[in-house]
Amino acid sequence: MNLYFAPLACSMASRIAFYEAGAQPQFTQVDTKSKTLGDGTDYLTVNPLGQVPVLRTDEGTLLTENGAILPFIADCFPQAELAPSSRTERARMQQWLSFVGTELHKAVFSPLLDPRASEEVKTYAHHKAKVRLDVLQKHLAAREFLLDHFTVADAYLFVVLNWGQFSGIDLAQWPAIHAYYQRLAQRPAVARALSEEMGIYQQAKRA
Repeated sequence: MNLYFAPLACSMASRIAFYEAGAQPQFTQVDTKSKTLGDGTDYLTVNPLGQVPVLRTDEGTLLTENGAILPFIADCFPQAELAPSSRTERARMQQWLSFVGTELHKAVFSPLLDPRASEEVKTYAHHKAKVRLDVLQKHLAAREFLLDHFTVADAYLFVVLNWGQFSGIDLAQWPAIHAYYQRLAQRPAVARALSEEMGIYQQAKRA
């Protein structure tokens, strides 16, 4: 499999999932500004939206969207138990994947990280952040993970919470979320993925 990624973007959730499963796919870095690959290939031929992640499966199928890619990775490596086996718990995992993708990623962090967004838009996003993070705070107050064990939903949530440092969201305002983030950062697969992508990100900034 080949994961098209950009450093510290939401595609890092797939890297975490692969490392949790003990897998080592191919990684292809995308310049999301120029929409090109390292060899100059037009990335829009891979994903017309120019976004990451995209996963090219072993059969050659191109998958987009975290809500599809992350459960697919979990199903490819069932021994890693990155997704629940019961129907109800699987639905809860999908619920949290949707929450992270729509309520946090798109509603809050995308506008905060967009340099073209106006101050009015960012103020609105900060208001959205409080309501949604309050909900998450309540859920995590007595939990180690989103569900009963680590799943791909946690991988996605960690990546999105990591953007707090770049967008003015201080997780310390929500102690349970802050503790959750710090706890996950200590997981070997998460720490490895974060270290690798932070290194790539910093190198790209210096270039």
